[in-house]
Amino acid sequence: MGKAINKSASFTLASKVKDYFQLIKFTLSFTVVFSCVICYLLAPDIVSYDLKMIIVLFVAGLLITGSANAINQASEKDTDAVMKRTSKRPVADGRMPVKEAYTFALIAGVIGVWMMYYFFNLSSALLSAFSLFLYAYIYTPLKKVSSVSVLIGGLPGALPCLIGWVAATNVFSPFAVVEGTNISNGAGWSLFGLQFLWQFPHFWAIAWVAHNDYSKAGFKLLPGGGAPTRMTALQAIAYAVMMIPVGVLPYYFGLTGIVSFWVVIAANLFILIQCVRLYISMDVGAARRVMFSSYIYLPVVLLALLADKLSYALLN
Repeated sequence: MGKAINKSASFTLASKVKDYFQLIKFTLSFTVVFSCVICYLLAPDIVSYDLKMIIVLFVAGLLITGSANAINQASEKDTDAVMKRTSKRPVADGRMPVKEAYTFALIAGVIGVWMMYYFFNLSSALLSAFSLFLYAYIYTPLKKVSSVSVLIGGLPGALPCLIGWVAATNVFSPFAVVEGTNISNGAGWSLFGLQFLWQFPHFWAIAWVAHNDYSKAGFKLLPGGGAPTRMTALQAIAYAVMMIPVGVLPYYFGLTGIVSFWVVIAANLFILIQCVRLYISMDVGAARRVMFSSYIYLPVVLLALLADKLSYALLN
């Protein structure tokens, strides 16, 4: 009898942990925090790599991103329930009360922002709070109103790069020079710009693949708010083209070396080619290729930039 009770309690605990992993969209949150940590490490003179601070930044970022995702799921529980890909989320499925999701979001958000302030600086804490607010209370409700929501959502989607950079440098202005170096703070903003532009082909490819599901929920995410068209593919191409000059900026600002310069250019051209193929084919298969290419893009580019910076630091 005792064993049965223990087994039942363990199962209940495991189910609850799984629900919270779904509530914070752990895989998505991990990707977001990964960008933040890499950009923190890319900042000038951050080469000692204090493991404690890296872990603190990762946990704070996970709490803030998880808070935003929890608010998103609590406020969209009815629309999540009608979409196949989201119907099993804990709030939409009724396994977690809305109040519990909001309570978790409040606690996680407050602790995460406080950690950014206490361990790093006020600027990074304010940027984190702004990003959370923008995603949860502007982007989320706007998805049913206009496709401009993708543009608005691109800001909190790219801000983790800037948050990581500002956490390391405590410099926000793109026109300032990072203290003690000859590197312009524009380098940090170029990382933000690259991730901001990347989101458009990435997200429109997802919206293309899941168009029927999104339409059923009333979301207007593709350009024009309607079905996938050649205009959607053309706009994805336009943003992919803009990624190429922006991808040159980290090298231009002296942040990293020539190896990562060519890796970033190659990655940007690869995304552009996939977007052109989408324009030619105009089918879900091509959209799926853009989507998966964009998933690979970020870790390849960010790790190439970091590896180049590390190799330069070790050689000098």
